[in-house]
Amino acid sequence: MQNYKGRIIIGLFVAVIVVISYLMKTEENPVTGEKQKVSLTVDQEIKLGLQSAPEMIREFGGEYSDQKLQAYIDRIGERILSSTEAGKSPYKFDFHLLADGKTVNAFALPGGQIFITVALFDRLKTEDQVAGVLGHEIGHVINRHSAEHIAQQELTQGLIQATDIATGDPSMISRFVGNMVNMKYGRDDELEADRFGVKYLIQSDYKPEAMIEVMQILKEASGGGSGPDFMSTHPSPDNRIGKLKEVINEYKEKYNK
Repeated sequence: MQNYKGRIIIGLFVAVIVVISYLMKTEENPVTGEKQKVSLTVDQEIKLGLQSAPEMIREFGGEYSDQKLQAYIDRIGERILSSTEAGKSPYKFDFHLLADGKTVNAFALPGGQIFITVALFDRLKTEDQVAGVLGHEIGHVINRHSAEHIAQQELTQGLIQATDIATGDPSMISRFVGNMVNMKYGRDDELEADRFGVKYLIQSDYKPEAMIEVMQILKEASGGGSGPDFMSTHPSPDNRIGKLKEVINEYKEKYNK
């Protein structure tokens, strides 16, 4: 019994330290002004992205060999940057077309390294749709989602460790709860990036409805099916389309488009 109480006291102490450490990681986003819990400085984000980019490129079969297509993507990316707050941010954006012809995907590393596979690119039919994909990924960078997620993972892992100490038994329940917390953050991140993608398309004189078209393309690529929306880190395309329609109307009114 005494050992049990001792474990609980130590576990609570560890949990308090972990939570205090997380709360002390509050920084103001240099672009949006939002108060965020992040584990990296802007310079560290940029450095991490640059260090990780070569490995990500190798993992997806290298960069695509067609320099004209790469230049096309660079031009679209630069148009978005020159028309929006993203271009005035401290981040160093670079756009990569990856040679992977099977994986339909686009993603961003911390600090501005942005990737799109040729498998996804080949499914896009218009420049506006390409801009929609890039705008969404730029939104992830500007909102510091990777830095937030790292901080959240550190919090989750610390609390799991505290629970394991208190119970004396590595708990499947604590790990499930931790995973659910990070799933929620992932879903929120995607919807926030969608929102910024719409804003950046409008500001760059692209058609914001292209974001909806991209969602329809992603739905087709998945075969029209997905797991339960609640248990997915990415909201379902249908869920995102509904929210995108609301955001498009909001920003069109705001920018008189």
